[in-house]
Amino acid sequence: MAGRLDGKVAVITGGVSGIGLGTVEMIIAEGARVVAAALTAAPGRMLEQRFRDKLRYIRCDVTSEGDIAGAVGLAKSEFGGLDVLFNNAGISDMMRDIASIEPETWSWIFDVLVRGPALGMKHATPLMLERGGGSIINTASIAGMQAGWGPIAYSSAKAAVIHMSRVAAAQLSPQRIRVNAICPGLIATSIFG
Repeated sequence: MAGRLDGKVAVITGGVSGIGLGTVEMIIAEGARVVAAALTAAPGRMLEQRFRDKLRYIRCDVTSEGDIAGAVGLAKSEFGGLDVLFNNAGISDMMRDIASIEPETWSWIFDVLVRGPALGMKHATPLMLERGGGSIINTASIAGMQAGWGPIAYSSAKAAVIHMSRVAAAQLSPQRIRVNAICPGLIATSIFG
């Protein structure tokens, strides 16, 4: 049923590959316009050519509040507002057990996987309120729900995303902003390359 998202505007972090790219393709097919926010410019520019008037790419490091604000701001300046935020940018790690934790890497993983979505929600909320509500989707993982599905830092960060999504949902639902976390299992994407 095409057209379910006619007139809607979305920001998708990590929107040039993997789950993010699949989501970009799906919601554009349903009528939305998209800001694809990611670090890799070449695939982003290719998407702009592919979806000419329906997609804008912006380089975005989700650990940078300025970059997040820029991505959300681009949705408003190019497409008139924001209805959907998909906090999807992600990384993995090789810290398999507690004995191999490297403090700097641990912090970086939490910055990307937890701080990034928090900043996204912070900057998306005012624009969604202008439009009477919206939807925020945070990519968590089965690794955040059960032990044994991922490395320790990644799994711990994804558990934090799940709980952060619950708290944000409780805070924002009275203002007609839904917040959900998706928890996929293993999906063969470039994050594991």
